[in-house]
Amino acid sequence: MSQDQIQIEVAYATPERQQIVPLRVPKGTSVADCIQQSQITRYFPEIDLNEQKVGIWSKAVKLDHEPRDGDRIEIYRPLIADPKAIRRKRAEQAKDDGRADPVTGGRRRRANNADGEDE
Repeated sequence: MSQDQIQIEVAYATPERQQIVPLRVPKGTSVADCIQQSQITRYFPEIDLNEQKVGIWSKAVKLDHEPRDGDRIEIYRPLIADPKAIRRKRAEQAKDDGRADPVTGGRRRRANNADGEDE
């Protein structure tokens, strides 16, 4: 491999399947251009880079970022549900069920008996 070329991978996965496309590109090629050159949309035509985030090794990057030799460009699927909203709902349910403190939302502590041990 010449000094002006780098080896990268472009990856995308759905719950049913994944595709990793190895690719050699000129040094200085943007993430967006790498994705386009990989032709990964042949396998997953639903990919929309205007809507979906991308990253390198699980770290979000912008489309104009320049990958380094050995990088894996990952295209992330949109979230189905907001993780904060899910945690909030789970905490409310725990309060309603009596498993959490109604004021703080934290776990209830067990009462200590006279020996200082948990009951």
